Amino acid sequence: MIRRTLALIAAACAPCAAFADSALHYREGERVDPQQVARILGAAAPMKTRSIRLLDDAPAAAQPQQQQRPAATASLSLPVRFGFDSTDIAASARPQLDALAEGIKLLPAGQAIVIEGHTDAAGPDAYNQALSQRRALMVKRYLVQQHGIDPQRLKDTGYGEQRPIDGADPHAAQNRRVQFRGA
Repeated sequence: MIRRTLALIAAACAPCAAFADSALHYREGERVDPQQVARILGAAAPMKTRSIRLLDDAPAAAQPQQQQRPAATASLSLPVRFGFDSTDIAASARPQLDALAEGIKLLPAGQAIVIEGHTDAAGPDAYNQALSQRRALMVKRYLVQQHGIDPQRLKDTGYGEQRPIDGADPHAAQNRRVQFRGA
């Protein structure tokens, strides 16, 4: 009975790890595929659940093993470059933002997108927080003004240096990014 209970708990918890938040990180100059953008940002649909069925008392070796699905990509990030201590979007960042906009246009009209500004750890926390918020807002304005995306669909927020890329040095340039996810 205990073995059955443990098996049920393990089976119920296994899918949770498969949906851990992960992000696709583009490098500067890397081509952004609008179809991929739409798949990633459109994946924020309500999570579907499965029913649980009881396992018989057969030995574990005789039971079919569940296949592990890779973690779903929940967001994507772009290394949007800005002028030093500025919210001016660098010309080199525009092609990626343009492709991102094309991907957003492929989504249903009601699909909201969250634009997250991130910084590295250089400078005071409060300054980085405010800078990341202003930069996220500028990306939102760019998408609205240059591509006609409804501003009501875009939610901007700043995280400053609070959420570095996993395993990265907090001062690493890759932490200076704008991340997008479906809402």
